[in-house]
Amino acid sequence: MLHFFSPNKQLVSQLEHILGFTPDHLPYYQLALMHRSKIEELAQNNERLEFLGDAMLGAIVAEYLFKKYPTQPEGYLTEMRSRIVRRETLNNVALRMGLHKMVQYNQNDRGLSRSHIFGNALEALIGAVYLDKGFVKTRQFILNQMIRPYIDIENIENTDTNYKNKLLSWAQRGSHMLTFDTLDEKMEGSRKLFTIGIVLDGELVASGTGYNKKEAGQVAAQKALEQLNIS
Repeated sequence: MLHFFSPNKQLVSQLEHILGFTPDHLPYYQLALMHRSKIEELAQNNERLEFLGDAMLGAIVAEYLFKKYPTQPEGYLTEMRSRIVRRETLNNVALRMGLHKMVQYNQNDRGLSRSHIFGNALEALIGAVYLDKGFVKTRQFILNQMIRPYIDIENIENTDTNYKNKLLSWAQRGSHMLTFDTLDEKMEGSRKLFTIGIVLDGELVASGTGYNKKEAGQVAAQKALEQLNIS
């Protein structure tokens, strides 16, 4: 397993900067940064680690919110967790960390660099940390290297992220015909990726992707609000 990776001092240095510690088992991290488009002919890529990292991230963020908001109900905690772990948030964190410079993918496919592969790689990196260092170190990485430096919890808390309702209200006030159409459904690793398009008065104005239709619709609505200059 993981036999085709070789040691890389530069990678170790980059990982130390991002992780806050020195990896013990480098091949886990090399695999976490390997998108399937780079090595489609091989069975090994970062999708299994992404699956593991997604589970660890969800659990640790849930614990963090449970302790941070001791009086808030379950629905509030669920909504906050959803905002933190959504594709757009993770992709933004990954870009600010510099993971886009480290992920191995087919750069001839221009669409990939505009997709969620860097956020997905961040989840895979979390999976690698868990396998290499265990739960405690994984929790430290998520809290100290991800959430605190890159995610503004108070801003997320105070921001109305229901872009879909905002767009629908705008359309109703202006008597516009607005629909959310499913443009594409495809498998990305072990999960289905949806693309939702927003059609305004018969014209496609924006589209968004996500691992469920609700998330994809919110991403598309946010883009449409920006495109239409609706504040």
